[in-house]
Amino acid sequence: MSEQESLRCSSARNRGGVQRVEGKLRASVEKGDYYEAHQMYRTLFFRYMSQGKHAEARELMYNGALLFFSYNQQNSAADLSMLVLEVLEKSETKVEDEILECLANLFSQMDQNSPERVAFVSRALKWSTGGSGKLGHPKLHQLLAVTLWKEQNYSESRYHFLHSSDGEGCAHMLVEYSASRGFCSEVDMFVAQAVLQFLCLKNKNSASVVFSTYTEKHPSIERGPPFVQPLLNFIWFLLLAVDGGKLTVFTVLCEQYQPSLKRDPMYNEYLDRIGQLFFGVPPKQSPSYGGLLATFECDATKKLPEASASFMKVLQKLLDKM
Repeated sequence: MSEQESLRCSSARNRGGVQRVEGKLRASVEKGDYYEAHQMYRTLFFRYMSQGKHAEARELMYNGALLFFSYNQQNSAADLSMLVLEVLEKSETKVEDEILECLANLFSQMDQNSPERVAFVSRALKWSTGGSGKLGHPKLHQLLAVTLWKEQNYSESRYHFLHSSDGEGCAHMLVEYSASRGFCSEVDMFVAQAVLQFLCLKNKNSASVVFSTYTEKHPSIERGPPFVQPLLNFIWFLLLAVDGGKLTVFTVLCEQYQPSLKRDPMYNEYLDRIGQLFFGVPPKQSPSYGGLLATFECDATKKLPEASASFMKVLQKLLDKM
């Protein structure tokens, strides 16, 4: 028998062993012996880990967690879910989409208000970075965002979408969020904040996609550009300016739309960061954007009414020259 055939036979035997063990554990759970079954799962986990059978341990804990979830045994299920993460950490398993989907499935079945869920997602995101120190794998963030969206936990969903690469999904969620929880006067603010934050995370592509999809799909926004809402025109111009990287255009744009930008005190802070990332603006001690604007002679533009047709034509010409 070749070495490859031997490995296949060994794997088949291990799989058969796991299935037999799972059958016994399932029978115990079905009888209502939850505590006993939980302890048996833990005992087998440590046995498999000591033998280096990481794949078997992970599979057993994952299926066990799902079984306990199906019987509404949240504590036992959450404990086995954490053991799934322990296997991944100790075996230094590489990140794969299939594993991320399993983790998201466990997350989706946890009690929405449980502290175990918070601990699980924090640990899962940390593992998914592979020790890079980043904020988590974009795919896992996307899966978590979709789960939270289904739960109508829009604010948490929004956070995870921002750390994913799914600008389109984020836009559809924001349309629903705005329509169900927002005021009519705020339809532009939902997407403006998302675009600015995507840009602060250096994700130009998602920033563009979330803007175009949101403005196309939102029932309260007339087709543009140009748009009725000045803030949407600002975001549209900003995305064009980011591609060009011309500081003069960026500065004139921010000065012209100050009345709209004052609607949220965070906008100018985001723009400080965007100026540094895309237009070569040096970091400043003050969070106010006024310092940068004061260094440019914008008297002529100050006389223009916000979002006037003449200004938009002038700015478009500047953008066309980039």
